[in-house]
Amino acid sequence: MPEVQDLATLIRAGTGLIVIETPEESRVVETFRHVFAQVMRPLWRWTLTDGLRRLDVDTDTEATVPPDATATLTAIKQHRERGVYLLLDFHGQLRYAMSLRLVREIIGRQGCAAHTLVLISPKIELPPDLGPLHTRFALRLPDAEALSKMLREEAFAYSREHQGRRVEIDPGALKAAVRNLVGLSLPDARGIVRQLIFRDGALCQADLPQLAKLKFELLNRDGVLHFEYDTAQFADVAGMARLKDWVAKRRAVFLGDSPPPGLDPPKGVLLLGVQGSGKSLAAKALAGGFGVPLVRLDFGSMYNKFHGETERNLRESLKSAEALAPCVLWIDEIEKGLATSTSDDGVSKRVLGYLLTWMAERKAKVFLVATANAVHELPPELLRKGRFDEIFFVDLPTALVRADIFRIHLGKRQSREVDFDLDALAAASEGFSGAEIEQAVVGALYAAHADGGALAQSHLLAEIRNTRPLSVLMAEQVQGLREWARSRTVPAD
Repeated sequence: MPEVQDLATLIRAGTGLIVIETPEESRVVETFRHVFAQVMRPLWRWTLTDGLRRLDVDTDTEATVPPDATATLTAIKQHRERGVYLLLDFHGQLRYAMSLRLVREIIGRQGCAAHTLVLISPKIELPPDLGPLHTRFALRLPDAEALSKMLREEAFAYSREHQGRRVEIDPGALKAAVRNLVGLSLPDARGIVRQLIFRDGALCQADLPQLAKLKFELLNRDGVLHFEYDTAQFADVAGMARLKDWVAKRRAVFLGDSPPPGLDPPKGVLLLGVQGSGKSLAAKALAGGFGVPLVRLDFGSMYNKFHGETERNLRESLKSAEALAPCVLWIDEIEKGLATSTSDDGVSKRVLGYLLTWMAERKAKVFLVATANAVHELPPELLRKGRFDEIFFVDLPTALVRADIFRIHLGKRQSREVDFDLDALAAASEGFSGAEIEQAVVGALYAAHADGGALAQSHLLAEIRNTRPLSVLMAEQVQGLREWARSRTVPAD
């Protein structure tokens, strides 16, 4: 067992304080029982309810000291034979000066044997005084073989509880489920599998979206990531022919277990464009095109007033996204989250630096889609070649695309395409973005409802005439962006 070997090495090396963040207390304790066989040092466990008890003896020992922190640490310091002490949920006791001082003396071997303290809890925040004095150790997550074994165990458990009824398992869904469960601890993965199997006694392709949803909810306890349940299909996106073709050529490589020689999996794209031109819809459609979950990183929720918390939120969010792989990670209006400022104590610069490092070094199949409106606010480091596979520009739709947008939105609102002259509507709406066309359809429906009749061509044309699109209201800015993108980006359409 690699974990046993690694922990035994840390103990033999004289590590004074080991920190293990995990909800799997029993697994850690069992692992240390195996460690004991290699290091042959007394093994103790402390909890606030049971106090300090010996684990490496066959008989159940009684606690010999009160369970409070000061008495426990004093007893540990007085033990002449060096030992290993598993302290469960002990970090809360370190807010007291006496406890903190005793821990530092034990770690520093001040008047005591070379003991090893092991703090174990689902989440551990240490006082700054212990920052340079501890070593963090992470338990390995289960691999595909362990997850497959667990899934078979749950299928047998269902059968035992339902008079021998066998679980109906689709082989393709089984393979996909195991792949999607990678990145979770065994108890978390078991909880998801039990929900899927015990719901209807089956595991099929229809269960995979629910599996992705449950996995996301487990990983996103801080609420910085948002799971987008309704990912658009490319059929719902008018135009963007080049972008669609780009995704279609890379889908097999992105989803494959091993890319062909010389080909790296696609990493991501930056979508620049006029506001309302369909960048957000394109981001959702990319996930639909790849056939993977879509998660959105909310920079507004990520920033925190406490020192270091913003960077931690980003690290945890990117770690969660990697655990959901393969997936699409969408950062909307990225320029607003990465705008560097001298008034934020360098937080935005550190966030940018960590994001760039992650983009360059990540191994997980997380396809990054960033959207931006104001290209001049983007840091130059983000735009250099190699950060993204491609930079696409989503321009205002052409007449042909505008007609298609009218067709899509009229169809969504139960209006028959044959009742309207789409070419005339497209000609009348020159300079409109996709969002402005949608609002023209919505406004026309309200007008028709007020008139007490059905939606007609005249309602749409009137709404178009009464609308001043962004390309008119902010003509200089829109034209400047289009000119900048003309020779620097790839047209999405």
